[in-house]
Amino acid sequence: MKQALTTPRLKAMKSQGKPIAMLTAYDYPSAMLAEEAGVDAILVGDSLGNVVLGYDTTVPVKLEDMIYHTRAVVRGAPGTMVVTDMPFATYRLGPEATLRNAARLMQEGGAHAVKLEGGAELVDEIRLLASAGIPVLGHIGLTPQMVHQIGGYKVQGKSSEQAERLLQDAKALEQAGAFGIVLELVTEELAAAVTHSIGIPTIGIGAGRGCDGQVLVYHDLLKYGSGIRDKKMVKSYANIGDTVREAIAQYVDEVKTKAFPEEKHAFTLKQDSAEASNEAASKLYGSDRK
Repeated sequence: MKQALTTPRLKAMKSQGKPIAMLTAYDYPSAMLAEEAGVDAILVGDSLGNVVLGYDTTVPVKLEDMIYHTRAVVRGAPGTMVVTDMPFATYRLGPEATLRNAARLMQEGGAHAVKLEGGAELVDEIRLLASAGIPVLGHIGLTPQMVHQIGGYKVQGKSSEQAERLLQDAKALEQAGAFGIVLELVTEELAAAVTHSIGIPTIGIGAGRGCDGQVLVYHDLLKYGSGIRDKKMVKSYANIGDTVREAIAQYVDEVKTKAFPEEKHAFTLKQDSAEASNEAASKLYGSDRK
């Protein structure tokens, strides 16, 4: 079976110039498909609040939500590194609370690492987690948990002041023990500068071509859902939403017109033996699945 990446191996990919492909996943089947497709790492993002749970922001997502979804992802992708977001108000609460909540994501959820949004102000918490054996992925630039404070989903690093702050934040996170940093919605020039100024990998989302790796949201990549909007920073590789919608509409139509079920979908007393009936039932309910 494929072995999950470790943080040293992930760091080595940077020094070797090997791009890192990360993808979000929130459940068992999506994680299984991601692993089969060869992603390097899976992020169980608190973006599940937006794309799976239907919230307007990530703020309402709870620790229990992240644990629940992480368990499913780990079961679906046992050979892939799984990083889980610490949701809003589960850190920045003091060292004991941060350590306790991060430990739950690893012990109960099965995550290999956790991700925290923020810069130099998180140095003490990241240092504590790293010293306790909890790998930490940083996240700077646009930090969705602070969207109300930021004033919306805006590109970061446009001014020299912003750029200098983000560069210093990245260096502080590295010194505190983070094994990598997500750069979200940052100008391409700044993302490249940050990437070259630190020795740990950068994972970009809307941060251009100069990062060590990229991450996309599963539902954006596949246009899986209803009302998925095109975004400048996203490339969609399929349109699963239309395919699913059309298939369900066809099913509804066939039920209404009695085209489904057909004779071949029914069981009758004319079957040769009870064994044949049992075999059909087994196939129907999937008992032969792994």
